[in-house]
Amino acid sequence: MTEKDKKKISTFRDFQLDKSILESLDAMGFNEPTPIQEKGIPIILQNKDLIGCAQTGTGKTAAFLLPITQNILKDKDNGKGGKINTLIIVPTRELAVQIDQQLQGLSYFTGISSLAVYGGGDGMSWDQQRNAFERGADIIVATPGRLIAHLQMGYLDFSELKHLVLDEADRMLDMGFYGDILKIVKELPEKRQTLLFSATMPREIRKLATKLLNNPDEINLAVAKPAEGILQAIYKVEDGLKTKLIKELLKEKDLQRVLIFASTKSAVKSLARELKSEELSVAAIHSDLKQKEREQVLLNFKSASTSILVATDIVSRGIDIDNIDLVINYHVPMDAEDYVHRVGRTARAKSTGVAITFVNRKDSRNLMKIERLIGSKIFEIKVPEGI
Repeated sequence: MTEKDKKKISTFRDFQLDKSILESLDAMGFNEPTPIQEKGIPIILQNKDLIGCAQTGTGKTAAFLLPITQNILKDKDNGKGGKINTLIIVPTRELAVQIDQQLQGLSYFTGISSLAVYGGGDGMSWDQQRNAFERGADIIVATPGRLIAHLQMGYLDFSELKHLVLDEADRMLDMGFYGDILKIVKELPEKRQTLLFSATMPREIRKLATKLLNNPDEINLAVAKPAEGILQAIYKVEDGLKTKLIKELLKEKDLQRVLIFASTKSAVKSLARELKSEELSVAAIHSDLKQKEREQVLLNFKSASTSILVATDIVSRGIDIDNIDLVINYHVPMDAEDYVHRVGRTARAKSTGVAITFVNRKDSRNLMKIERLIGSKIFEIKVPEGI
């Protein structure tokens, strides 16, 4: 695709994707590519390495899944394939499931196989993962720890791997996966396409990219800034009054989905109990839950059978729901980037939403870091009388 062609892109059909991929996109109601898709898909189709820096909710998952799916179909048409073609490494099981689900939709008419590989399941899930590895699923979406556990068993065959994707790379490094990533990459063919996606681009990510990528193209889109459709506001309120304020904000409001972030498991559990006592439809999600319990909680929230979800940051980058009306930060996050990911759960897919943050006297410095990062002051709302 030439530079002249790139400027003409207005629909996914302009990428000259396989008919089966276009059928899937039509079925999902996708027509116009987002900026990261418009810029990234042509580069990936040319088998170039890529660093993509883009905020959450911009469509970066489809930006790499679509061209990779196209390239896999080309290999199959040429009689190639049969072993693992693509490895996508992600920081959390929630993100692994999210990407696998989106992949199933985008590849519905293609016959391409995929598998999400993550820990926390039972022995049956391990056996299912092993069987899929041995059969040769086209695309593997995996968390580092569980993938290394399978690698150590000796039955993984990456000899025909063509594509490596590192998604949410900054989060993986925050979680201490730098060494695990290097350990995994040692088992992969040197001749491959490597794609690295990150919401932020600190020095450690640059260092990792230098080690793993070969003369990459780079895309930088709206680094670490919330989507334009998010109305952001703060309430200056001390901890003892926060729960009362939330009850007031939610009272008699017709909100289909509300996502509340708290920084600790104990705060999540406590707040969920308080809201349940008001006969609100609420659930909590945190690392103490078993994997199946977490999946069910997210499924209930996605289907709107639960309207309020209280969560730790475990889901700030791993929940793929387009219609969240309100995000509340019960605590100001320590890292400014985490604020962006939290509020990015609303106003996805060009919609609009509201993000409210509770700020106590100790939070002033963290609030300043957030405002410096996003490049603007956050509007303050007066706490209602009687709170």
